Parts: sequence; C-alpha cells; structure tokens
Amino acid sequence: MSEIDLINEFLNYLKFERHFSPHTAKCYAADLSQFCAFLREGRGGAGGHGGDTGYTTPPSGTAVMVKTDIRQKLVSVTTEQVKTFLAFLAEQDYSKSTTARKLATLRSFYKFLLRRNYVPANPLAAIRTPKQERRLPKFLEADAITKLLNTPDDNTLLGARDRAMLEVMYSTGIRVSELVDLNQGDIDFVGQCVRVRGKGKKQRQTPIGPTALAAVNRYLELRRNDPRNATSDAQALFVNKHGQRLSTRSVRRKLDKYLAEAGLDPTISPHTLRHSFATHMLNNGADLRSVQELLGHQSLSTTQIYTHLTAKRLKQAYDDAHPRA
Repeated sequence: MSEIDLINEFLNYLKFERHFSPHTAKCYAADLSQFCAFLREGRGGAGGHGGDTGYTTPPSGTAVMVKTDIRQKLVSVTTEQVKTFLAFLAEQDYSKSTTARKLATLRSFYKFLLRRNYVPANPLAAIRTPKQERRLPKFLEADAITKLLNTPDDNTLLGARDRAMLEVMYSTGIRVSELVDLNQGDIDFVGQCVRVRGKGKKQRQTPIGPTALAAVNRYLELRRNDPRNATSDAQALFVNKHGQRLSTRSVRRKLDKYLAEAGLDPTISPHTLRHSFATHMLNNGADLRSVQELLGHQSLSTTQIYTHLTAKRLKQAYDDAHPRA
C-alpha cells in the first residue's frame, strides 16, 4: 500500500464514516499534501500544491500522487519530525489558527493509522496544540438586523426566498451549510421548530419564531404558484432560479447584495447572523447551556466566547444597579 492509498483510505473514512463535508475533507487532503512534501524534501512547499511535489487536491478532496512514494516516511514519522514541521510553519508566518488546524489534521490522521495498525504508535501523542488568540466574533446590533431582514422585496419569488433565508438564519442561529441542507419537510409550522442536520450528520430540533415561519410560508406560497415549480427540486426548501438546491456560495452572494442595498458593513458574512443570534440570546437572558444546544456546539467552551460580547451589558447593569458603582 502506497502513501496515496493510506491518505485516500483516511479521506474516505472522514467522508463516509465520520460524514465530514467535502470542503473539510479537501482541507485535510491539502494539509496532508503539504506534510508529505515536507517529509520528502525536508521542507514544506507553498501549501503542498502544484509542480512535481506532493499531491494535487481536486474538488472531490481526494489526494492524487504526482511523484515520489513516501509511505515509509509517513508511517515512521517521529515526534521530533512533527515538531520540526510546526517550526517550519512558524517560519512561514502561518497563523496560530491555521497551524492548529494542520496539527489537528495530522492528529486525526495518525489516530486513524494507529487504529488500523499501520503505525506502532501515535507520534503526536506528546504534542500539545498551541494556544490560540480567540478573536471575538463580529455581530450586528438588533436595529441593523432589522434593517437587513427588511431589505429583500418579498413581493417577488426570489425576494421572498431571500427574506425567508435571512429570517431563518437569524431566528434559529443555524449554520449556512445547515440552511441549504434544509428540506421542506424539516419545517414544523405547527410545533414551530426546525429539524437541522448539523456537523457529522447529527440531527437536532431547534425552535423557530413566528416571523421567520411567516416568511417561509410566504416564499413557499409564491413558489407553489410559479410555473417553474413543476421542475424544481421538490424536496429542497431553498432553490435557485433553475429549481436546484441553493449552495452556500449563493447564500453569501445574496447576503452581499442586501448588505450593499441596506448600507451595512460589507464584511458581514452569513456566519455573522449566527453570532448575532447567540449574542442577542445571551443579552436577553438566555443561559449558556441553552444557547449551546441551540447552536449545536459539542463543547460549552465553544459557546463561552459569546460571554465576552455580553460583558458590556453586564457592566451597564452593574453600574445601574450597584449602590457604589
């Protein structure tokens, strides 16, 4: 078995057993490509792509060998070699977050090899992930959210769709990947909740507000009356003008359009609506555990970053209420 077989077996494990997204699998393939180039030449390439070194990573996220077989180097990697690779990344001015992601890729890869008995020990067992600076997530104030959500013209089919998309993202806090994966049957209008398929295909039920439900109902009503609906994807909730399920990139383009029309910060992303949802929930009294469940976070520590955003509100409450403030 060559190193390409090892890597492909690992990528297939991520996609078909762990249910990682194609994008995530592609990132893992790119990281392993760079590590292979580093092992073969004693240095890293520019991301491990191109030329006659390492691997190329096509859109499928499947690594393709270009040259030298280095399987033996991969399965005999030492802890010191991994540390040297991390030092190389530091010399190349990779950010701490990018370095941590590449380290996580190697950690997962060698855990996989160990379970399959391809290596005698995990060379990353004694390596700690470096501490990262936790950047506070950007969020929109409530009045900016209102301005954004009211921008699409829901008198047209596409405008109604776009307003419904924005309303659903803000009302539920779901990821954009979860949004485009929604089916019509996932919306419970009576129970006012949504079935969400999250990371790793884990499902959760999350509440949805009446305003968002009304926007979805308005969109579906216009869609049912549109002649093109006969050839549309009958299962998908949000479809493009050709009737096919929307992509995450399309959602981003639509958001950019409405940010410009509303005169809001053009650097806002779909994920900002998720950050805004979490921040506004905490600011209005929701407890951290509830927000964790609503966001679909596996760890509470991931949710705790939002508590930094609520510090200003707490300080104001302290100043207003404490006799000696």
